[in-house]
Amino acid sequence: MTRVKKGVNALKTRRNILRQVKGYRFGRSKKERQAQEAIFHAGTYAFAHRKDKKSDARKLWTVRINAALSEYNISYSVFIGILKNKKIEVDRKILATLANEAPRSFARLVKQIS
Repeated sequence: MTRVKKGVNALKTRRNILRQVKGYRFGRSKKERQAQEAIFHAGTYAFAHRKDKKSDARKLWTVRINAALSEYNISYSVFIGILKNKKIEVDRKILATLANEAPRSFARLVKQIS
């Protein structure tokens, strides 16, 4: 079997890894093995936190709706229950946007269900 020197490929791999960890601190930005480990963990965290970001957004909608409803002395759970009973199909994202950006429209919606 012939001898294969892989200097070019090894350098290319190393260069790509170190390019990905540019800006990391200490050995993670300079040492190939630590950089590889850093990339692996970063990918894991990125996947998990994409899910967390969506969850945080949903929690924020609830908080915004509840804050807007405190003006009308209605709790969030009662409000959502009434909406479901009256078959008004407006999702929480839209309700939060209305409460935040169009308070008059939100007030009309609250008066409609009262």
